[in-house]
Amino acid sequence: MLPRPRVDRARVDRAWFDRPVLELAPLLLGCELVGRGVRLRITEVEAYRGSEDPGSHAFRGRTARNATMFGEPGHLYVYRHMGLHSCMNVVAEAEGIGHGCLIRAGEIVDGIEVARERRRFAGVTRTDLDLARGPGRATVACGITWADDGLDLCDPSSAETPDPAGGFRLEPPDPARPAPMIATGPRIGLREEASDPARFAWRFRIRGDRTVSGPGQLNR
Repeated sequence: MLPRPRVDRARVDRAWFDRPVLELAPLLLGCELVGRGVRLRITEVEAYRGSEDPGSHAFRGRTARNATMFGEPGHLYVYRHMGLHSCMNVVAEAEGIGHGCLIRAGEIVDGIEVARERRRFAGVTRTDLDLARGPGRATVACGITWADDGLDLCDPSSAETPDPAGGFRLEPPDPARPAPMIATGPRIGLREEASDPARFAWRFRIRGDRTVSGPGQLNR
C-alpha cells in the first residue's frame, strides 16, 4: 500500500500553547512537529509544573539554564541530559510560570530516510519504530540539539526544510487518523518524590501505539 500523500496543515498559534500544562499535554498527542526534513507525530509526553513539581527543572526557580521555561509559550526548552543527549520540551502557559511538556516519544511519519541517517550517525537503530522512541532519540531524529533551546514554534518564517538551521512548526493532528485514545501514568526516570503515581500521573501516551517508550509494564 502506498503511503497517504501528506499536506501541510495550519500550524497552531501561540494562544493554543497558553493553557494549563495538564490540559496542553494530552492535546499534544497526535500533533506533528515539522521541520528539518522530518515530520514527528507525537505519541508520548510528560507534564512538568514548575515550583509545584519536584521533578521539574523549574522547581527551584529561574536560572540561566531553565530561562526558556519561564518565557512565552510555544517555544522549545531544550537541555542536555547527563551530558549525553538533548531533550525537548514545549513551553506552556503564560510567561513567568515555568511549566512545560517533555516530548518523550513519537513516530517519524515523513522524512524517514533523513531520520534514519541521523540515528545511524548517533548509534544503533533496529527498526523504524525506534527512530524517535524516547526523548533523546526523538531529538536526534529531528536534528534538534541543546543549541536549539528557545526555538520558536510560532515563528512564521519556520519552514519544512532539511536545513539544520531551519525552524519547526507544530501542526494539529492529521484529520485522516482516528482520534487517539489516551492513557496516563507516572513519569519515568525521576526521583521517588516526583514519581508518586497518586500525585504525579502526568505521563500521557497514545494507548497501544508501538512507538511509546518505557518498560512494558508501564504501558499496559
